[in-house]
Amino acid sequence: MAEEKDIAKEAVLMRSEAMPEGTPTVQGYDFNDGIDYHKLFQTYRYSGFQATSFGCAVEEVKKMIACREEPLTEQGDESLTVAEDIQIRNNCTIFLGYTSNMVSCGVRETIRFLVEHKLVDCLVTTAGGVEEDLIKCLAPTYIGDWYLRGRDLRLKGINRIGNLLVPNDNYCKFEDWVMPILDGLLAEQRTKGTNWTPSKIIRRLGSEINDASCIAYWAAKNDIPIFSPALTDGSLGDMMYFHGIRNPGLVVDINEDLRRLNQLAKKSVNTGMVIVGGGVVKHHICNANLMRNGANFSVFLNTASEWDGSDSGARPDEAVSWGKIKLDATPVKIYGEASFVFPLLVGETFARHHHRKQQQQQEGGE
Repeated sequence: MAEEKDIAKEAVLMRSEAMPEGTPTVQGYDFNDGIDYHKLFQTYRYSGFQATSFGCAVEEVKKMIACREEPLTEQGDESLTVAEDIQIRNNCTIFLGYTSNMVSCGVRETIRFLVEHKLVDCLVTTAGGVEEDLIKCLAPTYIGDWYLRGRDLRLKGINRIGNLLVPNDNYCKFEDWVMPILDGLLAEQRTKGTNWTPSKIIRRLGSEINDASCIAYWAAKNDIPIFSPALTDGSLGDMMYFHGIRNPGLVVDINEDLRRLNQLAKKSVNTGMVIVGGGVVKHHICNANLMRNGANFSVFLNTASEWDGSDSGARPDEAVSWGKIKLDATPVKIYGEASFVFPLLVGETFARHHHRKQQQQQEGGE
């Protein structure tokens, strides 16, 4: 009996080795100190679980920003010109990828802030990420409910995106707005030999919309390219289809955009990837960074798991195996729903950096 008790004691109370010196301890925020959200988010790094992933992502994005702020020593080198309208302007080129649902929801305003203030250098999104941005300039998207019946909504001409509602009339307004622009693109192709690519079309649409709430408007204004390799996979594709029936001949060259994106990554001094969601936007950015043997800094944010072998769910370490992230990098993945995580991440990094710089400039000018 005594021997059995000793075995049990040894199993339950087995002595542990000392933790390595400097190992962080778990410590959350104490609300007795008041309500300070910045201090609260700072404690996430030491809270565990996905809060720690969020804290690590904040640190990773701060590294991108700090690297981007360093002087671009090779600025006089002609090799830093990727194309006539794309130059390497910063020591770290930051690629932002996002799926269309981020533009359908209120994350659109967060992305617009980043582009408006030139805090990122290149965008990659889906067709919906382009058209929903433009359509919101013409008509609003509404809050609905996850459990509204599709049959009932269809009979009313209302489309559901999760718990968001988009009336069919929004797309009719988009058709009325975009068709004359497509006519103009085709005319330029015929008279000037313009080789239209998705990024060139998006730039034209952003120039035409004349609405400061729009991501594409600021991207065109600030010479930030928006790449969308699957531009036809959405309402824009529908419009191109209808336009081609009435006035055929418009050609969209995706290969030129591929060269531009890959060259941008290849010629950048350093690169950072912030990818919200998965699918084509995630792989397109990662694959471009393969051309330079990997990104220096990376943050992935999505809800997908790796167990189905999808690229969407793949952890950053899988991208390291392909050469899409550098061997010595410290990439982070947050498993979280982006509509509430991404604005917080931007607030703790890009936005805080931007407003701090503005304040310093104001104080320096006084």
